[in-house]
Amino acid sequence: MAITAADVKKLREISGAGMMDCKKALNETDGDIDAAVDFLRKKGLSAASKKAGRIAAEGVVLAISEGNVGVVLEVNAETDFVSKNDQFVGFVNAVAKLILEQKPADLAALLATDFDGELTVEQALSQLIATIGENMSIRRFERVEVNGTAAAYVHGIGKIGVLLGIEGDVDAGLARGVAMHVAAANPLFISRDAVDAESVERERAVLSERAIASGKPAAIVDKIVEGQLNKFYSDICLLEQDFVMDTDQKVGKALGKANVVSMARFALGEGIEKKEEDFAAEVAAQLQGS
Repeated sequence: MAITAADVKKLREISGAGMMDCKKALNETDGDIDAAVDFLRKKGLSAASKKAGRIAAEGVVLAISEGNVGVVLEVNAETDFVSKNDQFVGFVNAVAKLILEQKPADLAALLATDFDGELTVEQALSQLIATIGENMSIRRFERVEVNGTAAAYVHGIGKIGVLLGIEGDVDAGLARGVAMHVAAANPLFISRDAVDAESVERERAVLSERAIASGKPAAIVDKIVEGQLNKFYSDICLLEQDFVMDTDQKVGKALGKANVVSMARFALGEGIEKKEEDFAAEVAAQLQGS
């Protein structure tokens, strides 16, 4: 039986599931709408769509590495409780392993990747949402493959994940230590060469005005500003920061001839606008409704 756009639209309105999932359901059930609804429910796709509007800012950040390849991944859920759920943790670990092995180009490619021979990653996630009863999303990931070492570190119970690509000969313990440093110090750039010119000029202008306002002679303002810019770089650049494992040396010196070529630091839920809960208003609303 030929599946029409009108059939797909009708099923979407009934189930709330995605267009491609509705099309597949209709193909699997020879265009029978009722059977297609049951198909979607069995896959967990219909129930999942009802939770899609809920804010999911909790969950877990995972970072793993195998030799010179590594992955950092953030998967969100609505509550911190779910981050300890065995099914959720198992799903996150499986997805990270898939990224490591399958090399998806982006999030869309990851969601379309085969998960278990029957479902895609997106369908498996929808099924998990229906099972656990919370909205969830795979928010972002990065994969690194270098001629050297991929260093991964997770702080807390999946609150911060760091993934570094380090080229050259580096001790595994030192590589992990630098990843731990990134989690703690949160550098914005690897080196001063990576800092954009606009940021540097803006900082230079602020420092110059400050020096002039303080009454410093114009002849030495430039020298003062250059000295203060070094402090600016040491605050935001990984290689110029004091190494948290040995504050007597900079990270760059600790690494020696090894070179950090990529750096990713994911903090759980950063940038997601969380819903502000008004407990008093919630209690009042419940009393009014009782």
